[in-house]
Amino acid sequence: MGQPKLKSLVRCKDRDVGEVTKVIVDPLSHDVSHIVVKLDDGTERQVGMECVRTVLDAVVELDALSSDIAALPPFVRADYVTTREVEISHLEDHLDVIPGEVLVPLPALEKDIKRRTFFMNFTHAIGILIGLPMVYPVLRYLMKPMYAPFDNEWLKVGNVGKIKEEDVGVQFQYKKKVKEAYMPESEIEKTVWILKATPSVLEQVYQGKDQEFRDPSGRLIWTNKKDVPYVAFSGKCPHLGCAYKWRQHKTLGQVFLCPCHLSIYDAAGKVLDGPAPRRLDALPIRVAANGDVEIIDMEFKAGIKSQVRIM
Repeated sequence: MGQPKLKSLVRCKDRDVGEVTKVIVDPLSHDVSHIVVKLDDGTERQVGMECVRTVLDAVVELDALSSDIAALPPFVRADYVTTREVEISHLEDHLDVIPGEVLVPLPALEKDIKRRTFFMNFTHAIGILIGLPMVYPVLRYLMKPMYAPFDNEWLKVGNVGKIKEEDVGVQFQYKKKVKEAYMPESEIEKTVWILKATPSVLEQVYQGKDQEFRDPSGRLIWTNKKDVPYVAFSGKCPHLGCAYKWRQHKTLGQVFLCPCHLSIYDAAGKVLDGPAPRRLDALPIRVAANGDVEIIDMEFKAGIKSQVRIM
C-alpha cells in the first residue's frame, strides 16, 4: 500500500467524507501512523492507518463508515510539531517528501515546559548575574579566538576528475586544522559540494556578474568568475547547519535535500521548498591546470536571510 498524499480524497464505505490535510509520522519507525481528514463540515479528525484499506493516486479508501469517522475526537494541532521544527535524520529514506504539513507527536514532557522551568531559569539568571564579575577574566580569555582574523588559506579538496556529469552535485571531503583557545591543535573532517555547471546554471548562480569575497575590513579576498564552470557550496545547510545530500526527488528531479528539516535546493543553490532562509552558501574556488580543486573554507551564520561569516 502506498503512502497517503495531501489533498487526496477520503472515501468511506458509504460515501466521500473529505480530504487529507496532514500526515502524522511515527518519529521512531518513520512510518505514517495517522492521517488527518478534513470533513465536509470543516472539522478535522485523526484517522489511524489501521482504518485505511487502500491508497490510490488521489484517493484514500477507509474501511469504516462516515458516521464512524465523524464520531472520532477532533484533531488537536497543539499536540504536534512539523518535521521542519524537529530533526529526524534520514526521514526521506522512509517517507516521500511532499509539500504541506508532515507532523510528529509533541513529547508530553515539552507541553508544560514554560510553567515547569520558569523559576528554575529565574534562579539560574540570578546566579549568573552574581558570578559574572568573578568569571569575566576567564570568559575574556576563552572568547579571544572569536575575535581572531578569519582563516583565508586555500585548502586542496580533490580533483575535478571525480566529477563525471554536468549539473550534478559531487561531495568532496577534506580535513582542516583548528586551534581553539588553550586546546591543542586538532583536525576536523568537513565536506563541500562541487558541480560542473552548465551556462544556464551558472547564470542562476552568478546572475550575470562575478562573485566577490571580502574580509570584514572590505579587503578583496577572491573573486569567483561567472564564466568558470566549477561551483562550490558549503557542506552546511543555511537553515540550521545540518549536512545535506544530493538526491533524486520524485517531482523535482535531482536536488540538494537536507533530511533534517526537508529544505530543498536546485543545482544552482536556490531554495525550492522548506524552511531555509537563503540559498546555499557558495565558497571561493579555484581549479589548477591539472584539475586539482582548492577552496577557502568559510562558514556562515545559519537561520538568517543575510550571509554573515562566522568562521
